[in-house]
Amino acid sequence: MTDHTDFESAPDAFPVKLSNFEGPLDLLLYLIRKNELSIHEIPIALITAQYLDAIALMQELDLDVAGEYIVMAATLIHIKSKMLLPRPETAAGVEGEPEEDPRDALVRRLLEHQKFKAAAGLLHEREQLRAAQWLRPDGRVAAIAGDDYEPELEVDLFSLLNAFQSVVQRLKQRPKVLLPPEQLPVEVRIEQLLTRLSETEACGFDDLFADIQDRSGLIVTFLALLEMIRLKLVRVFQSGSFGPIRVYKRSRPADAPHPIGDPEENRG
Repeated sequence: MTDHTDFESAPDAFPVKLSNFEGPLDLLLYLIRKNELSIHEIPIALITAQYLDAIALMQELDLDVAGEYIVMAATLIHIKSKMLLPRPETAAGVEGEPEEDPRDALVRRLLEHQKFKAAAGLLHEREQLRAAQWLRPDGRVAAIAGDDYEPELEVDLFSLLNAFQSVVQRLKQRPKVLLPPEQLPVEVRIEQLLTRLSETEACGFDDLFADIQDRSGLIVTFLALLEMIRLKLVRVFQSGSFGPIRVYKRSRPADAPHPIGDPEENRG
């Protein structure tokens, strides 16, 4: 499992609710896709370890990890423990009726959730076709690129977390720079990122962290990006399933949520 002790707590803990993004079954499906696994043959030890790593990272980022994530973690650990125990008939040397695989109930849940996500995705895709602004680059670029062109897709939370882990690992390999610690508020970082995005049409995910030299700054930048997504200030797209991630600034729509702590949010 990944060692998370290198992380520092985010300055002025900034609450981000995971319910605005994805749930525990989505995390499991993401890990299955990432490892190119079959839902029907889940290596439970590997998935459990990676799931717990993701939970630890989200908690380290001060994200609001809902109870359902913890319940799923306990479920995975329980399944793993059952699979490690010898079956009664095997221990006794007696052949009996085959027992249900401890993973079967989880597989059924994942398949059902996958069907639901596919149906929701189809509806969302139709909505995208009615609003061309959702696809980047636009249809003219696709026509020039030819049949092999793969449009960019909106990124989910776990793809962002995976990309963030890579940024953190690269920071460890940089030469150490001794600078006085800077407690950068998330709100200030949002303004800095919006200014940078105003200078160009889009920005690579890694570029958002290019001016950061410490882990605390990485965390603040990542939380700022999540808040910008929630406020509909940016859209984040990825080429293919695990390709490069790019961030696009957008005009904030009238129905966008209010910033956390905004007095307007509490007005009737």
